[in-house]
Amino acid sequence: MNYRSKASLLGLPLVNVRTAEMVDGRAQRGIARGWIAIGDIAFGVVLSVGGIAFGGISLGGLGLGLISLAGLSVGGYAIGGLAVGYVAMGGLALGWQGALGGAAIAKEYAVGGLAIAEHANDPEAQEFMRTSVVRFGRTLMQHSRWLLILVLLPAVLAWWNRKKGDDQPTLPPQA
Repeated sequence: MNYRSKASLLGLPLVNVRTAEMVDGRAQRGIARGWIAIGDIAFGVVLSVGGIAFGGISLGGLGLGLISLAGLSVGGYAIGGLAVGYVAMGGLALGWQGALGGAAIAKEYAVGGLAIAEHANDPEAQEFMRTSVVRFGRTLMQHSRWLLILVLLPAVLAWWNRKKGDDQPTLPPQA
């Protein structure tokens, strides 16, 4: 599937959705680029959703962005199984200022089963985790099932497109 909005800004489409396609009998990954990009590999200035996502807000298997929610998440604000960022939340969270997770390692504040930081599992670290920045991450994690819709959107759109194509009658070959 390949969708590219007609509207663009600074040479990039506002929305680009691109999933894998068969080209000459070979699968070709869908690489999406735009202000909002959804694809196998997505480069989105504002939002990117994909198996590999790079952008302002990135959602996917591997995410790199200012705000990143991914299995392997790297960003200013990172949430994921393995999260690395200025503030990180995840199973293994590596943060510069703060980390929250099963194993949390940070320079300043860490809260978790294993916490390593200047303030680890102490009242100051607990207070940092109550700040609006960390509350935002906890809220995202509590409602992450809704973000799953964005991650599944390319697959659903590709299936829908194929289904519509199957309904169309095929013409016999011309002699």
